[in-house]
Amino acid sequence: MNNNQATIQKLEQMKFYGMARAFTNTMETGVKNQFAADELVSHLVDAEWDDRHNRKLTRLLKGARFRYKASFEEIDFALNRNIDKNQLLRLSNCQWVESHQDCILTGPTGAGKSFIASALGHQACMYGFKVGYYPCSKLFANLKLCRADGSYLKELTKIQKFDVIILDDFGLEPLDAQSRLTLLEILEDRHGRKSSVFVSQLPAISWHEVIGDPTIADAICDRIIHNAHRIELKGDSVRKIYANN
Repeated sequence: MNNNQATIQKLEQMKFYGMARAFTNTMETGVKNQFAADELVSHLVDAEWDDRHNRKLTRLLKGARFRYKASFEEIDFALNRNIDKNQLLRLSNCQWVESHQDCILTGPTGAGKSFIASALGHQACMYGFKVGYYPCSKLFANLKLCRADGSYLKELTKIQKFDVIILDDFGLEPLDAQSRLTLLEILEDRHGRKSSVFVSQLPAISWHEVIGDPTIADAICDRIIHNAHRIELKGDSVRKIYANN
């Protein structure tokens, strides 16, 4: 075994896979002669950094389980649906996640709320944040099962660990007593510490009625509404617009 093969083996054993591939490539193509020593080291380090970043991003995107594979570049700002492009571009730097702020997306069916929410989540993953995507009906149904089998606190801890959670289709059906208490517990853990994104067909002013109990509704809305970034979509269904074009 020559020195280069031994070096590659050691890199792989240390899990420097990006560096190992870059080193192999420079040896096989002969471009090593084009690098000074410090330039070669820089090239190998950059390759390792890119490899780790891409692997982490792949893990984050897979773990998020987004409804749509959406990115900011795919948002159609030309559609007439009341999108503030400057607002979305400001959100794209994920400072709102750094600052533990929330977002609310409201609008009619088909306006693109879930797509934009998924794009926000995708962008957060790009910045290295851990994101979880939850359709509300499935989330509350699952947490009821967790209460029954004793894994409720474990599941709440899992949700708390996400830097961003996206709660889609919030308010499609009124919350029962158990679900509204669960939502309050989730928000109590996250308020001022992590970020949440609420996606709803209903305007925020109608959420008290959906949540139910006035006291709990006040507590929940107080933690969501007042300081959240709001995106209020309008207009026809995006699917309908594209189908007619």
